[in-house]
Amino acid sequence: MVGRSYIVALALICLCLFYHLEITAATDFTVGDSAGWSFNVQNWPNGKSFKAGDVLVFKYGQGAHNVVVVDADGYNSCKAKSGSKTYTSGNDKITLAKGTSYFICSFPGHCDAGMKIKIVAN
Repeated sequence: MVGRSYIVALALICLCLFYHLEITAATDFTVGDSAGWSFNVQNWPNGKSFKAGDVLVFKYGQGAHNVVVVDADGYNSCKAKSGSKTYTSGNDKITLAKGTSYFICSFPGHCDAGMKIKIVAN
């Protein structure tokens, strides 16, 4: 009996550890894949599954683009509100929160040319 209880307890501990690792394992996603953060990237998220804690990596030529965190209105209008968080390094890493996140390039004409993405993280 003691041996069986030990095996059951060990199995439960292993199951809990496996479940915890599954939940906490974040994935890094390079936005636009090999093309990076560029024009016509708005469909890049299609078919991908994102979760809170995943990291989006925006790769682009520094000074050629930027990444601005916007709300749904900013995404749809391609206009960032004053004070919006803006990234400019060319290798920006942004951790996703649960829910919908919106990103645009605020350089004139870039968002209108498809440099924007909408991500839903579960």
